[in-house]
Amino acid sequence: MTRQGAKPGRGAYVAGIGVAVAAGLALAWMNLAVGIVGNEENPLNRTYFGVLAVAAAGAVLARLRPRGLVLALVATALAQVAAAVIVQLAGHFTWVLTGGFVGLWLLSAWLFRTAARAET
Repeated sequence: MTRQGAKPGRGAYVAGIGVAVAAGLALAWMNLAVGIVGNEENPLNRTYFGVLAVAAAGAVLARLRPRGLVLALVATALAQVAAAVIVQLAGHFTWVLTGGFVGLWLLSAWLFRTAARAET
């Protein structure tokens, strides 16, 4: 049951935004503060800014609409995996951290999918 004037799926949409923003801020903070690979000066850390670029570009292309954000967040999860593969090929291990972020990106995508279904 929804309140009068409240859109169905609004809670899922807001939660999806919250999870995605929190994941993006955490990734940026970790990368800038201490570095994900070695220390913050390691050039491999720049790879993770590509993940954030995919998320930002996807959000812009989706015009913040739930259906488009599902695809944007799945693409972001794939970019996170691609970054881990690049880092792994350079001899560093970040798979545990990668799994956590992939989980957050996919959780956000699922929330947007829930919001998109509620719109129809």
